[in-house]
Amino acid sequence: MSKERARRREERLREQAVLTAARAAEAERRERRAARRRALASWLPERSSRTGRPSGVIAERERRQRTTTVVLLVVLNVLVAMLTDGWAWPALSLVVSALAAPVLHTLLFRR
Repeated sequence: MSKERARRREERLREQAVLTAARAAEAERRERRAARRRALASWLPERSSRTGRPSGVIAERERRQRTTTVVLLVVLNVLVAMLTDGWAWPALSLVVSALAAPVLHTLLFRR
């Protein structure tokens, strides 16, 4: 009976050693990855805020205006794609809308 118990304990200890080694290897991989990320992040400029984008009334208004312009252009391109056959008109519509987006934005939201 004691030999059987000793054999089981030895087996448990062996399994624990394998799990401990696997955890140590995983922790080492995580630490190496974190070190690489820190090294790369040191090359980047610091962010001034947590979100990375300006906040405030003016910034919110500009975001809303940009979103409106993009939505209008997407709706226009979808309509052109649905109402025409082939690929030429939708492709031309994409190019023209990309070029005309600043003009449309200025006409819609004059400062």
